[in-house]
Amino acid sequence: MATSRFSCRESRSLVTGSSEVSSHPVLSVFELEKLLYSGRAKWHHADEVWPGLYLGDQEIAANKSELSQMHITHILNASHSRWRTGEEYYKEMNISYLGIEAQDSPTFDMSIHFCPAADFIHAALKMKRGRILVHCAVGVSRSATLVLAYLMIHHSMTLVEAITTVKDHRGIIPNRGFLHQLVTLDNALRRRR
Repeated sequence: MATSRFSCRESRSLVTGSSEVSSHPVLSVFELEKLLYSGRAKWHHADEVWPGLYLGDQEIAANKSELSQMHITHILNASHSRWRTGEEYYKEMNISYLGIEAQDSPTFDMSIHFCPAADFIHAALKMKRGRILVHCAVGVSRSATLVLAYLMIHHSMTLVEAITTVKDHRGIIPNRGFLHQLVTLDNALRRRR
């Protein structure tokens, strides 16, 4: 994968601005899986994993009443399809929507969505009272992968730091292919720092 694939317009200065080299080692996919499976997993229909950033499932995304109570202003759907909720579904709620048709498959290239998703999340959270739900079918692989990429790109976290941050609030299990792609992102961002 080319390093330039991960150059997001808004995040470039955040990623390259740090001159410190992270003390966290790059872990293998096997070691990352051990980290992901450690501790007590929590799963609700939606969990706040970062201020204003919720990671959830399809059930919460379809519940307009819950979304209103949560004051959600943006939705990033990592399992978008024309058969499920989409932009039209949220129109009267004034929710900004981004749909990504991603397959939860180790061979699916999720990395092409890292920057657009990270920028969408970042824009949502920069808004006054912005709150975003990032979801897929279950909220543990596709959506979790995009949230991890967001934390790495816009908050200069290493992959281990991002995983630890998210899994403190929600059990996540990105598939092996996504973990390989996140390791590639981690390495690219480390080189730029």
